[in-house]
Amino acid sequence: MNDSGLRWKGVRREDPDRPRPLADAVLRLIWQQQRISRAEIAQRASLSRSTVSEVIGELLPTGLIAEVGIGESRGGRRPIILEFRDDAAVILGVEMGAAHVGVALTDLRGRVLAWQAREHPVRTDPDGSRALISALCDACLADGAGERPLVGIGVAVASPVDPSQPDHLSEVVLPAWRGRLGLDALGARLGAPLMVDNDANLGALAERWWGAGRGVDDFAYIKVATGVGCGYVINGDVYRGATGVAGEIGHLAIAPQGKMCICGLRGCLATLVGAQALVERAAELVAEHPESMLAGHRPTIADIENAALAGDVLARRVATEAAGYLGIAVAGLLNLMNPAMVVLGGDLAGLGELLLEPVRETVRRRTLVSLVAAAELRTSELGPRSVAVGAATMVLKEALADCRLLSAVDGPARASTGGPRS
Repeated sequence: MNDSGLRWKGVRREDPDRPRPLADAVLRLIWQQQRISRAEIAQRASLSRSTVSEVIGELLPTGLIAEVGIGESRGGRRPIILEFRDDAAVILGVEMGAAHVGVALTDLRGRVLAWQAREHPVRTDPDGSRALISALCDACLADGAGERPLVGIGVAVASPVDPSQPDHLSEVVLPAWRGRLGLDALGARLGAPLMVDNDANLGALAERWWGAGRGVDDFAYIKVATGVGCGYVINGDVYRGATGVAGEIGHLAIAPQGKMCICGLRGCLATLVGAQALVERAAELVAEHPESMLAGHRPTIADIENAALAGDVLARRVATEAAGYLGIAVAGLLNLMNPAMVVLGGDLAGLGELLLEPVRETVRRRTLVSLVAAAELRTSELGPRSVAVGAATMVLKEALADCRLLSAVDGPARASTGGPRS
C-alpha cells in the first residue's frame, strides 16, 4: 500500500521485531473476508496449511482474530472458522477544517463509535484549535473506546501536505499557523502514532473504502467547504502528486477578472463556490428577493442549503450559480483525467439533485467527447463525517499493511489516562 505523504511518529518501520510480511498479508486477507478458515487462507494465498497454521499461531495472541466456530465440511474434518475482530481496537480521525473541527472514533471496520464536532475559527486560532482537537479526541475516547486500545490518530488538514514535510502547513492557506501543525503533544499524550494528509485526499479515501467510490478504481472527490479541494483516486489509490499538491482545484481560474483569492490570484473557483462566497452572493441578491427565507439576517451555508431544499428562490439561484461554476471545473477535470466518477462532498452535497443537475448540464456543454461526459456524477454517501472517517481510514490502511501497528497496541488508550501507554 502506498503511504507517500504520510508520517508515523513513534513507530520505526525497520524495527527488527516487526512481524514478517507474510503475517501482514494473512491478516489483511482475514480482514477482507471477515470470516475464513485456515484451509481457505491456504488456498487463496497459495500457502501450505502448516505455514498458515504457524502464521495464525502468531496472530491469535494479538486478539485481532478469534476462532468463532466450526464451518461446513467439504469432505474430511470440519474447519475452524477465524474471524477478524473489528472491535479489538479503535482509531481517531480528526478533520481540521478552516472553520470547524470534527473528530470521529471508529472501529477497525470504519464504523463510527463516537462523534464530536464544533464550529471554530481554525484558520486564525491555532492554539485554540489544537486545544479543541485534544478535547474532542478525549471526549470521543471517553464516549466510545471503553477499554479498547488506540491504534493511531489520523488528521485531515485544509492545506496541501508535502510528503517530505507532513508537519508543514501552507502559510498561504493557514498563515496564522506559521507553517506548523503542532499536534505532536497529542500523539505523545495518547501514546499513539499520528498521521497527516490533506482533507480532500482523505475524503476520497473514505469514499473509496466505504462510500460511493467502492469498487471504482478511477474517480475524483471534490470537497466544497470554506475552500474547494479535490482528491484523486487513480488505479485504486489516492494520487498526491510529486509534492502533495495534486487536487488544488479550488485555485483554478474560472473568472480571471474576478475577486481576489487568499492565494493571491483572481477569480479562483473557491471565490465563486466556497462557503464565504455563497454567503456573500446571497447578501448581494437579497434585495431582489425580500420574501426569501434568507432575508433579514446573515445566512450560513447551512441556511442556504436548507432554504434551497425548501424551494426558496434566492437560495436556489445561489446554488444554481455555484453549480454552474463547479460544472466548469468538473468539465475540465473530466477532459483532463477521464475518471469514471466524480463525487461531490462538503457543504453543498446535501442539495443532491439540486446541485448535480446543473453541474451535469454544464459538463454536457463543456466536454469534448461524449464518453467523457458520461462519467457518473454523485454526491457523497458519507455525510459530514466523511473526511474524519477518511482520516481514521488512513490509519487503518497503514495498520493493515503492517500488522505490528495493530498487535503493538496491547493496552487501553483512555482519555482519562493523561499520558502515553507504556
